[in-house]
Amino acid sequence: MGSELYDVERDAVVWGLADAGWLLRAWTTPGGLRPLHLTPDEREGRLGRIRARRLLATPAWSPVLRGVEPYTDLVATVTRSVADPAAVLEFPYDWRLPVAVNARLLAAAARAHLERWRAHPAHAAARRHRVDEREGRLVFVAHSMGGLLTLAALTDGPDGDLAADTRGVFTLGTPFQGSAAAALILNTGRGTPVPLPHGRLRDLATTLPGLHDLLPTFPCLDEGLDVRALTPVDVADLGGDKDLAEQSRAFHERLRGRTLPGHRAVAGISQRTVQSLALRQGVVVPFEHCYRQHSDGELMRDADGVPRRFDVAGDGTVHKESASLTRATVPLALQHGALAKGQAALDAVTSFLEEDEHLGPPQAAAGLGLRVPDLVAPGTPWPVHVHGADGPAGLECTVEEVGAPGGFRARTALYAEYVEEAGDAGGAGEWGDEVVTGRVTVPSPGLYRVTLDSGDDTPLTQLVLAGPTGPERDG
Repeated sequence: MGSELYDVERDAVVWGLADAGWLLRAWTTPGGLRPLHLTPDEREGRLGRIRARRLLATPAWSPVLRGVEPYTDLVATVTRSVADPAAVLEFPYDWRLPVAVNARLLAAAARAHLERWRAHPAHAAARRHRVDEREGRLVFVAHSMGGLLTLAALTDGPDGDLAADTRGVFTLGTPFQGSAAAALILNTGRGTPVPLPHGRLRDLATTLPGLHDLLPTFPCLDEGLDVRALTPVDVADLGGDKDLAEQSRAFHERLRGRTLPGHRAVAGISQRTVQSLALRQGVVVPFEHCYRQHSDGELMRDADGVPRRFDVAGDGTVHKESASLTRATVPLALQHGALAKGQAALDAVTSFLEEDEHLGPPQAAAGLGLRVPDLVAPGTPWPVHVHGADGPAGLECTVEEVGAPGGFRARTALYAEYVEEAGDAGGAGEWGDEVVTGRVTVPSPGLYRVTLDSGDDTPLTQLVLAGPTGPERDG
């Protein structure tokens, strides 16, 4: 959801407006997200109604996936790290469509950009500053789904020479093996009342090939003494589209075992992340643990033959092992939507682009995790939980309204508390832990940013939408 989408027929932006009021209308009014639903024509490949105009320049929000921070800082960081601004190409794309479709567009755009840059006067000047005076090559910097596009463009695309013309790929929070959160989105509301925005997301997601391409491909379905990957029939049972799931499975099979040239991955860590699930009468039960396999593909089991559980956490959306295509992975204690904005991530991007990694890229301190609701009601207190801290000393938590100069901003008092609660989305199992907690009340509907600063120049952030929290009413 990191690109602004424009409806050519309606002459209107349908995703990515710089207005928290627009976000509220999109998620809480009948038909608010209708323009984003994939039409029968689009599903048959007749595209053009929706155009991706630019990367997000303002924060966006979605239930389950939570906040998406703008890419302004990332683009500025990349631009400062290259010989000339002409060397940088932003690639917005229609994230509703299949990854394979967008990957072909990316491959064509990358080839055209490389040829333009090699013909640019600044390229000739830059070559003279290199010891070997080599020609410029491509470097891809990709966040989330963008990394899947890059993998497909370089290994499964129409341009067989593109990988050879690529110096490196830097990915931030890319779900190479998918994310269990995608299954939660498709299943939201099965068997229980569903908050209004969550129902909107479910109805939208069932039409989107791009969302189905994010479903987990690793063994994640807990069946007691066995754990297996989701099948298209499972996806249909939990609320998805069987045909789209079939197409996605074929796509991921083509990518299996493929690698990226000069790849460096950033994986978010320390944030509580759904990593596996059970399917009970069509209802997804999420778990915050995953399973591992031996080199021969067999599940790791304990002495009694029970599959062993591992909580590797992640960035709140993508668990760490899915974001790590190889061992060349930088762990950063950041939330998924902020991975392309956090200073530690930006410093790592700079080091990668400038080929200055003899001491390794800078890393954020591991351990701290931030957990807040994705949707809250104005005027009603809601909790902020901090995990991995010994106590509130040295921590500062603030909540401020996004996109409203002079708007609400408050510092939240933190205190130690023993918390015991059900798993994510009302899932199975309970956890108990001493955490640092705060209580927040915001005065009005809107988009708010929670910031946790531990003094290490790498604050954790999370976006929260304040608006209607009642059940879906208009179907």
